Amino acid sequence: MNVKILHIDSNNPILWQQLEDAGFENHADFKSSKEEIETKIQDYNGIVIRSRFKIDKTFLDKATNLQFIARVGAGLESIDCEYAETKGIHLIAAPEGNRNAVAEHSLGVILSLFNNLNQADAEIRAGHWNRESNRGHELDGKTVGIIGYGNMGKAFAKKLRGFDVEVVFHDILENIGDENAKQVSLKELQQKADVLSLHLPWTPETDKMVNADFINAFAKPFWVINTSRGKNIVTADLVSAMKSKKVLGAGLDVLEYEKLSFETLFQDKNTPEAFQYLLQAKNVLLTPHIAGWTFESHERLAQVIVDKIKSVYS
Repeated sequence: MNVKILHIDSNNPILWQQLEDAGFENHADFKSSKEEIETKIQDYNGIVIRSRFKIDKTFLDKATNLQFIARVGAGLESIDCEYAETKGIHLIAAPEGNRNAVAEHSLGVILSLFNNLNQADAEIRAGHWNRESNRGHELDGKTVGIIGYGNMGKAFAKKLRGFDVEVVFHDILENIGDENAKQVSLKELQQKADVLSLHLPWTPETDKMVNADFINAFAKPFWVINTSRGKNIVTADLVSAMKSKKVLGAGLDVLEYEKLSFETLFQDKNTPEAFQYLLQAKNVLLTPHIAGWTFESHERLAQVIVDKIKSVYS
């Protein structure tokens, strides 16, 4: 087998090593621009990438010998999947690899928001001992509504089994409920939920889904957790709902303002007004897209990708 793979991003070393042991020929280029890589991509049968750049039609047209694209992550939105599939290219992702990490992170965010853990910690460090203003809420007795019941949503519902909560979910696929959550219509979820947790890909259907109309359709004030994709929420509408107390708090691991390369978030000179509010709000917990970013998931993601690449050639 002479399958040449170009690694465009660094990953856990087991990915490279196991592919090499299996007889694949590995090459790395972590620095060249998309245009520079396009000049040599015809020499490769496979690509391993995270999020360095978009794989679009121009790139795919130059990748004349490409057999697979493996993204070490949960989603494939940085790839023109439809066009790649017309060329018979296998598309590989690894949502199984970080679903447990995302589930644990989501649970941690809820408990932190409910109990003002970050706010209380910051106040004590500033010399303030405020008990009454940090009186918390209990998760027991609440209804958690999950939108998106794939790998992440299911893993999160399983984590909630230790709590006395009702767990409902909405998904575009039918009849996928299990012992951990009941499938309901979006309308019923909006009637019942005290907590909304998003576990969705970013698609034309989910883009800006959580907007003012969506939020106002909820019967009760509620908390919002987003570990999926930032552009699934209209941040300005979320902030308006927080100001009116329709949304009681938000845990956001992803932001509408993220670029494809997340590290550029703070390089823009004009910080959006809604983001400025989030940065100041005490009932907001912000994390830098790390829900699935644990030491364990780093290895697990790599292993899932290795196994799936091998299966293409088995």
